[in-house]
Amino acid sequence: MRDLVKENERVDDLQNGYYVIQDPEKFCFGMDAVLLSGFAKVKKGENVLDMCTGTGIVPILLRAKTQGRHFTGLEIQEACAEMACRSVRYNELENEIDILQGDVKEAADIFGAASFDVVTCNPPYMIDSHGLQNAYQPKAIARHEILCTLDDVARQASKVLKDKGRFYMVHRPFRLVEIFAALTKYKLEPKRMQLVYPFIDKEPNMVLIEALKGGNSRVAVERPLVVYERPGVYTEMVMNIYGKV
Repeated sequence: MRDLVKENERVDDLQNGYYVIQDPEKFCFGMDAVLLSGFAKVKKGENVLDMCTGTGIVPILLRAKTQGRHFTGLEIQEACAEMACRSVRYNELENEIDILQGDVKEAADIFGAASFDVVTCNPPYMIDSHGLQNAYQPKAIARHEILCTLDDVARQASKVLKDKGRFYMVHRPFRLVEIFAALTKYKLEPKRMQLVYPFIDKEPNMVLIEALKGGNSRVAVERPLVVYERPGVYTEMVMNIYGKV
């Protein structure tokens, strides 16, 4: 398996029987992807698309946690998509997970309308150029709306979802008004929301959202998710998501 790992890359043990190949010089998955995989609900036999899949971490984690039938990752950056493909091969999951290199804005053209039961996405969060040095570096593309916007994600998720299909996303709370507007614009009705706090006395820095295609207007706000009890020590809720309790 070591022949699947290139120079400067590393193999991280996910502590669930699977591994992911990462390149620290380009982009590594963060806690947001792990929390998204814990928040998303995939039923037995369902087909799942993960948009902006990056390292392929969300499809791999969902494969470990759920009884979904098949998982597909869509990633625009060729190098990231190729590395994610190697992670799939490293875990011998070629029959359960596909990674495609392609543009989120063309998802419906790539897969066809109403192709998935579930769509997940950990999209770029930032809408401005703050901190950007090179707009086409992998980290910049993953973090800033350079190649796709929130509207692109919502529009394409709605197109590829079946009626009553579910969309799961992790994003930033400061954009909640935009998020809800984009989702409802494309008939993705927010049904469940959870705010994520780094510490109990700090402001939330992430939000997890479930939306139902063609659903009625009614949203449930779940109990807050606090990440750390104290610096360096996860709460029991987070430990359960990581599967270490």
